[in-house]
Amino acid sequence: MSRYRSPRLRVVRRLGKLPGLTRKISIKTNPPGQHGSSFNKKTSLYNVRLKEKQKLRYHYCVSERQLLNYVKKSRKKKGSSGKLLLTFLEMRLDNLVFRLGFAPTIMAAKQLVNHGHVLVNSSAINIPSFGCQPKDTISVKNSILSKNLVKKNLDLSGNILVPQHLFLNRDILEAKVLSLVNRKSISLVINELLVIEYYSRKL
Repeated sequence: MSRYRSPRLRVVRRLGKLPGLTRKISIKTNPPGQHGSSFNKKTSLYNVRLKEKQKLRYHYCVSERQLLNYVKKSRKKKGSSGKLLLTFLEMRLDNLVFRLGFAPTIMAAKQLVNHGHVLVNSSAINIPSFGCQPKDTISVKNSILSKNLVKKNLDLSGNILVPQHLFLNRDILEAKVLSLVNRKSISLVINELLVIEYYSRKL
């Protein structure tokens, strides 16, 4: 799942808007498949929970095993498991690179990190799942290729709304993590409690 290569708009038509997966908008509004427009099946509770879980997987571009590990980690800590799960996913380096506008999608942000274009606290980090913490500094590698690539993505994104927990200096292509993510600033429309309920039978 971390390397999903199938048509992305099929997923969007089935699950709804996923800004981390693709910026494209499908002309078709019906769900994918032969019976997408005519087959009206009653949705079960399991189907609803599965759909919410799939939203997280496709939006954050993580595998089933990775998501399960994040759920286990969130259940071990004190507090709301659902909010903690979203916090772990939002504080991933690839997601922060995407939220800053350095890449058009999380999939593109993964590639940017893997190729060594991104620095964390002036150190090269090529692990997309790296968990950032408050006071961490995210910057672009000091090379013409890296800076031109990120500047191009920033120009294409236009006046992107940077979340409150991040501060971006466009001039020097450097950002700072001010705090943990706020639930209200998460762009994905998701009911995280249903995801926890989906995994409750497996843990």
